[in-house]
Amino acid sequence: MDKQGRRDFILNGDMYKVIITLAIPIMINNLIQTLYNLADGVWVSKIGSVQFAATTFVWPVNFLFISIGAGLGIAGTSILSQLLGNEDIKSAKEYSSQIILITFICSIIFSILGFVLTPFIVKIMGATGELAKYSNIYLRITFLDIPFTFFIFNFNSIFNAQGNTVTPTILSGISAILNVILDPIFIFGLNLGIAGAAIATLLSKALLAVTAVYILKKNYGIIKPRFRGVKLNKEMAKKIFSVAIPSSVGQSGSALGFMVLNSFIASYGNATLAAFGMVNRITSLIMQPAMGVGAALTSIIGQNLGAQNFKRAEEGFKKSIVFTIIFSVIGALLLIWQDNLVINFFMQSKDDMEVINQGIRYLWFTCASLPLMGIFSVLQGVFQGSGHTKYSMYMEIGRLWMVRLPMILIFKYLTTVGQNGIWFSMSFSNLIICIYGYYIYKKDSWKEVVIR
Repeated sequence: MDKQGRRDFILNGDMYKVIITLAIPIMINNLIQTLYNLADGVWVSKIGSVQFAATTFVWPVNFLFISIGAGLGIAGTSILSQLLGNEDIKSAKEYSSQIILITFICSIIFSILGFVLTPFIVKIMGATGELAKYSNIYLRITFLDIPFTFFIFNFNSIFNAQGNTVTPTILSGISAILNVILDPIFIFGLNLGIAGAAIATLLSKALLAVTAVYILKKNYGIIKPRFRGVKLNKEMAKKIFSVAIPSSVGQSGSALGFMVLNSFIASYGNATLAAFGMVNRITSLIMQPAMGVGAALTSIIGQNLGAQNFKRAEEGFKKSIVFTIIFSVIGALLLIWQDNLVINFFMQSKDDMEVINQGIRYLWFTCASLPLMGIFSVLQGVFQGSGHTKYSMYMEIGRLWMVRLPMILIFKYLTTVGQNGIWFSMSFSNLIICIYGYYIYKKDSWKEVVIR
């Protein structure tokens, strides 16, 4: 499909076919990104449960810093897709250059800050002993890949906005294969342990970012950003941040919530923390189809709002809901059917039976809310694609800070249900926030175009 053909397809093609065509490469891409963590997790779990718990413990910290990059990526997809829908190619090219410039500056600042502050952050989170030792090692190295991760967000947003979701997927696939090859070499071959897992991921992402720069310079899409002589445009920067900041705040607020959540979970012991991280990795894998549909909806909503085609935008939402519910229910049934097999595959150290038992229990709770997690992804796609990221921010922050964390505190201090209180709170919070998101959707305020 040529460059112009993708735009016409998104604006006029059969909606189910549009969703499938855009979502499948994104699903694969998301799956590949998940493989970065899964590959680390499987290999690190062979070292021991403490090292495995450390990778889970520090994940929200890293996510807190890269949330700005993710927010800029979301802003890029929203703004660029609306401009393409309105056939304003010149502005789309100018905005893409500004987004890359802003992203580069932010990434360098956050990479340096994160590297320097790692010991302080780990200490504040309450890690001690072996958990603190391995958390410091893993987190400090992961901060070094922030500039590459940020640019990958930019690259994906530029191509996704055009309806080209295949190119980012191919690049991610090559990078993931390299990561899988390097993991055992650095972890065991060079005897670097948990540090080797982080270094393997760093090198893989660096290769991906360098290749992405080459592709953008070769002008393989409608949008070709400039890399030299770009000066900050205050008006464009203001527009970009108006979309990016709420999204970044929502994701960073979510990351902070998970940091607090991890500290609560860690108070139950390393076994509970390891079970939490293991099941989250498993469900992130199963949720890739639903998340792919939600991400595809971002460019569908953006281009159709840019073209003032509101009914088609609504059609995209409704048909995306159908897809996500089907995928989520199938995934939940498969996990319940093979719960022992799945848990034992991801927990390679057979000495940790408590981790395995708690993991199976959490898996059942999570399966009950998988369809809700899919609906959550679709609603996020609507609000992010329309540029009204304040609503996605409310959903992100509200789910954790207004529902999940208060419930966990109540279960922890006012009941005797133990870890089951955590697992129930995780699922119930998804229900509450989806009800809120659907209420906002029905108000129709998301249909107002943010870029004209």
